[in-house]
Amino acid sequence: MITIEIDSTVQADVQQLLNEHLTDMFATSPAESVHALDHSALRHPDITFWSAREDSLLLGCGALKRLPRCAGEIKSMRTAEAARGRGVATLILKRIIAEALERGYEQLFLETGTQDFFAPARRLYARYGFVSCPPFADYSEDPHSTFMRLDFS
Repeated sequence: MITIEIDSTVQADVQQLLNEHLTDMFATSPAESVHALDHSALRHPDITFWSAREDSLLLGCGALKRLPRCAGEIKSMRTAEAARGRGVATLILKRIIAEALERGYEQLFLETGTQDFFAPARRLYARYGFVSCPPFADYSEDPHSTFMRLDFS
């Protein structure tokens, strides 16, 4: 059974998964378009980090960053390569959306790439109601980034 729990980014398996995530981001996007956070940045007090595990095996992760004005941003969604196709990203996304609703957020944002590598992620987010939007928060217009928003109102 897969469980989604708040977790720490200090664990070796989490750090390895996040390092793989960053490696892929830099391999598929220009450096200035990589907005993924490393394990130390994900320990910020405004960020809640979850891992997906089956028994003790790490399958994936995701985070929710609190933004001003009753909003949040999805950060560092990643499924371990061996766990892809098992619905891990869907479970993590549902948990993050549920948390955003529990917190009373009015909107949930995310940034992902425009390259083909990111197409499955864009399809997943669209299935859950995310739509394209202009850049938000500290982001600027970027041809290598797609910005998406989910409105809860």
